[in-house]
Amino acid sequence: MAYYQSKPTAGRHFLQIPGPTNVPDRVLRAMDNPTMDHRGPDFGRFGKQLLEKVRHVFKTQSHVIIYPASGTGAWEAALTNTLSPGDRVLMCETGWFAHLWQEMAGRLGIVTDLVKTDWRRGADVAQIEARLRDDKAHAIKAVCVVHNETSTGCTTRVDEVRRAMDAAGHPALLLVDTISSLGSIDYRHDEWGVDVTVAGSQKGLMLPPGLSFNAISAKALKASETAKLPRSFWDWKPMLASNATGYFPYTPATNLLYGLDAAVDMLLEEGLDNVFARHDRFAEATRRAVRHWGFEIQCAEPRHYSSALTAVRLPEGHSANALRATILEKHNMSLGNGLGQLNDIVFRIGHLGDFGDLPLIGTLGGVEMGLREAGVPYKAGGVLAAMDYLAGNA
Repeated sequence: MAYYQSKPTAGRHFLQIPGPTNVPDRVLRAMDNPTMDHRGPDFGRFGKQLLEKVRHVFKTQSHVIIYPASGTGAWEAALTNTLSPGDRVLMCETGWFAHLWQEMAGRLGIVTDLVKTDWRRGADVAQIEARLRDDKAHAIKAVCVVHNETSTGCTTRVDEVRRAMDAAGHPALLLVDTISSLGSIDYRHDEWGVDVTVAGSQKGLMLPPGLSFNAISAKALKASETAKLPRSFWDWKPMLASNATGYFPYTPATNLLYGLDAAVDMLLEEGLDNVFARHDRFAEATRRAVRHWGFEIQCAEPRHYSSALTAVRLPEGHSANALRATILEKHNMSLGNGLGQLNDIVFRIGHLGDFGDLPLIGTLGGVEMGLREAGVPYKAGGVLAAMDYLAGNA
């Protein structure tokens, strides 16, 4: 048995959660190569070219550090390398994952000032600017935002956050989580003046979980020289020293790095702008299906719509978890559950990564059949609405 499945079912499983995403065969085949000596000369050459190549995905000329860890590890690395105990950080609670990052900061001894939202839009840029203008003593050392909030399907405009920080004349660092957006939604580390970009392997990068990333600016690197939070495994300094020759200071996840090499090649061969346009197209087709069915999209601000996933609100009195269970049981498809305050209120359709027209239509078809079977009132024809859009926007 290739993987654990409690009920054998004909046909492939549709994994349509917002990550981990489906891993392309090309990436799987790359990972299937024999593990090489991570201290030998071949690995040094391989590591050096990979570390250079991955910068293109972040759109940066600066360093990108790769950890054998989940995105949570990269969160911690971003904080511990730039901050000291008692430092104040402005954090924007746009959803469940922003909430978890804030909780981590608190456990590390960082004081968090919270800008809240209703979980139906991205970060409140006006509030960020106002808070920074009020901070005359520059006690706030960093602003932390989640670019694409996986729990809500809302995307924060990082370029607007940077303009707000500049307008306030505030020297705080800008730390951005791109775990569910990198490789799916346009992102520009250098152009937007981001100091630390956090990312993970299992979403737009089309890999299994297990790699995480910090892209770091010169300003962030300077801050790391005086940061006092304890760090060892997450320390940038030994990583950068080893990375200079293509190596790592400890055993790297060699075969995942093979997969990353193939995944980055796929993104660059398609062209990042084409990758983003493909995700935009699938997101709009999904939203048209959702509206036709008669449901609300969790993201209430069109400017903040996510191109990586769509969170769908069911009518009051109907269980999103029961719908997901019905679809899994009858059609062998997994959809994302509601997280935190959205538990049982929304279900989430992932349309990111290695994804095309036919998988999208299959996904939406599974949802529409499940709505009928679960007894959720809806207007039939959402799949056709998506098909019409796709046909007219090839």
